[in-house]
Amino acid sequence: MHIDGIRNPDEQSAVGCAHVRFSPGARTAWHTHPKGQTLYVTDGIGYVARRGDEPQEIRPGDVVYIEPGEEHWHGATPDRFMAHVAIQEADENGEVVTWGEHVTDEEYAG
Repeated sequence: MHIDGIRNPDEQSAVGCAHVRFSPGARTAWHTHPKGQTLYVTDGIGYVARRGDEPQEIRPGDVVYIEPGEEHWHGATPDRFMAHVAIQEADENGEVVTWGEHVTDEEYAG
């Protein structure tokens, strides 16, 4: 996974944004965002999964909204690269994400 920062939250705006690229099979760990997150897929084919649900395929042009505090992960399919723009807002403490445990191969496979 490679992250190109576009904008970090600061004193003028709590919004953060990054372009994130995943190699085939790469994925985030489980995580949450205190103010939610919007993903805009720019390239390739990937997955997004919410805790308790099967992974959902995502493709270029797809927009996915993650609710505040919703535990989820996202990444590339096993045989394709995937890239998305991630947009999230910092909370009153300046935090945009809370990371959890790694996604297991079983969770990734659905």
